[in-house]
Amino acid sequence: MAIIGDFFHFCLLVLLAFALSTTEAAQPSHYSVPFNRSSFPSDFIFGAGSAAYQSEGAALKYGRGPSIWDTFTRKHPEKISDRSTGDIADDLYHRYKSDIKLMKKIGLDSFRFSISWSRILPTGKVKGGVNHQGIEYYNNFINELLSNGLIPFVTLFHWDVPQALEDEYGGFRSEKIVEDYKNYADFVFKTFGDRVKYWITLNEPYSFSINGYNGGTFAPGRCSSYVGNCTVGNSATEPYLVAHNLLLSHAAAVQLYKQKYQASQKGKIGITLVTHWFQAKYPTKANQKAASTVLEFFLGWFLHPITYGDYPRSMRFLLGSRLPKFTKAQSDSLKGSIDILGVNYYTSNYVEAHRYTTSNHSYYTDMQASLSAVKNGLAIGKPTALNWLYIYPSGIKQLMLYIKNNYKNPPIYITENGVAEANNSTLPVKSALKDAVRIRYLHGHLFYLLQSIKEGANVKGYYSWAFFDDFEWDAGYTVRFGLIYVDFKNNLKRYLKYSAYWYKRFLLH
Repeated sequence: MAIIGDFFHFCLLVLLAFALSTTEAAQPSHYSVPFNRSSFPSDFIFGAGSAAYQSEGAALKYGRGPSIWDTFTRKHPEKISDRSTGDIADDLYHRYKSDIKLMKKIGLDSFRFSISWSRILPTGKVKGGVNHQGIEYYNNFINELLSNGLIPFVTLFHWDVPQALEDEYGGFRSEKIVEDYKNYADFVFKTFGDRVKYWITLNEPYSFSINGYNGGTFAPGRCSSYVGNCTVGNSATEPYLVAHNLLLSHAAAVQLYKQKYQASQKGKIGITLVTHWFQAKYPTKANQKAASTVLEFFLGWFLHPITYGDYPRSMRFLLGSRLPKFTKAQSDSLKGSIDILGVNYYTSNYVEAHRYTTSNHSYYTDMQASLSAVKNGLAIGKPTALNWLYIYPSGIKQLMLYIKNNYKNPPIYITENGVAEANNSTLPVKSALKDAVRIRYLHGHLFYLLQSIKEGANVKGYYSWAFFDDFEWDAGYTVRFGLIYVDFKNNLKRYLKYSAYWYKRFLLH
């Protein structure tokens, strides 16, 4: 662990960086409004997060079986920006005690992490044998969090399907996975549920389905050849089939937890969904309808079945027979299948109606709309190192109120919200720690999140993404999302960025 400088010295530097960052013309007035954690409800949870493959390392050690991401990064290194892997990542597996001390130093209430399915069950199946080293690791990790006063917030599946199940029946392309996922969840609830009180079944089923099976940029790298650089796949059908089986798996795990464990363990269970906020590019009826449809294709695709038992009408109309159907029993098991809802929000887009007549169907043509971040030469928000992420803080408020008004106002935890800088290898570490853009990002989003609560949104917690710089999927290590700087060139040393000190100061009040 390496911490630079004195806390109060850093506070002064942070405040200076923050002040300098607000001198741009026409900045929203909220940046000058003082507020901190005491502005939020007293039981509101603040944390940060990461995921197993992105941070743990030890990918091929200690009895862990390979996942589709181990295979993907080896088979298709060209699809990762820097041709990297998560083999070592942040080495959280070996450094968790010192990392948890950093979490405590910042003042986090909670840490969100995922369990690697194949570290627990190397073949993906309970009958295939349990990896006791994996169980020991997660037991130790959870106990260390608790002993430091941190709440474990656990995701069961963050995109790392055991390769053995992919080989056997195609992973989530087959309904067979529902039983194997349920058995995995059962084992995890039984093993860790005495201490874990917050469960997320799936992280971003949207991203897994679209990037893995429509564009082929995520594992397992499947798509139609007319969409992306793939040799296998069908972008017209596989994303919807995979999403369907993800939903059935979610419902099975929730039903199991409620019937077998919840009464004694007294935990809560839900799912994490991701969406941008969308607004009509120009105020025509066609564009307004398109913006509504796009939001249903992103968020409603999953939240509608979970709330009402079926897919949105817009998807049924536009997709026809390509969208799978639920049986009555499946619909009933999905309806109301969350105690809590995780929401990941990063950015917003403009939407314009666009009629696609191609027979080469894919998710993005199916929506009959085009997305953009620029209108009349002006971006929707400040551009960032990622070409899809523009800083638009008020979008989080609009999204929370949309969920409140359309999906029965569930208890919401913002499970991811953050911004990345480019990983500039020529920049000295001391300079790389000056992340004023992230401070502005966090401040703006927390401000608008608070406004949504004041207007009735049922928001219960907020997790910054990410706790530390890590393996960012197809971007590899080319971008840095962390509050903690990880020096990948010098033994993975950790340094608190200015934003970490800002967050600490925010949480102290």
